[in-house]
Amino acid sequence: MKFKTKWMNDQNIEREWHLIDVKDQILGRASTQIASLLIGKHKVNTVPNLDSGDFVVVINSSEIKLTRGKEKRKMYYKHSGFPGGLKERRFDELMEKDPTAAIKLAVIKMLPKNKLRDGRMARLFVYPEADHKHEAQKPKEFKL
Repeated sequence: MKFKTKWMNDQNIEREWHLIDVKDQILGRASTQIASLLIGKHKVNTVPNLDSGDFVVVINSSEIKLTRGKEKRKMYYKHSGFPGGLKERRFDELMEKDPTAAIKLAVIKMLPKNKLRDGRMARLFVYPEADHKHEAQKPKEFKL
C-alpha cells in the first residue's frame, strides 16, 4: 500500500473569516495571532509557497494597550531616504491620527518579507470601533 502526500494548490484553498476584538488586549500578542491567521499556520494543509491564510476582521483597534507604560515611550520611525529625512512618532500620537495604523504596522512587520505579504495584508481589515461592514461574510469570533 502506497501513501501519497497531497500537495496544496490554488484550487484547494478554503478561506474562512475571523472576527477579532482587541479591546484591552496587548498589541504584540494580538498581532502575532493575527499574523498567524493571515499566513495560515493554523491549517493542517498549509504550504510555504502558497498563500493559504484566512480573512481577518479586527474591531476596537482604538482601545488596544501596550505593556508597562510604553504609550509615551514607544516610537515609530520612518525615513524618506534623503539626508535629514528621519521622522519619528510616538504611539499615542499615532493612535490619535489613525487608530488602525498600530495594528497594521505590527502585523506587516511580523509577516515574512516575500511576494505573498501584500496579498496577506489585503485580507486584513482593521476598524477603530465595534461596527464593521463584513456581516455578510459571517465571520467567526476568534478569542485571543
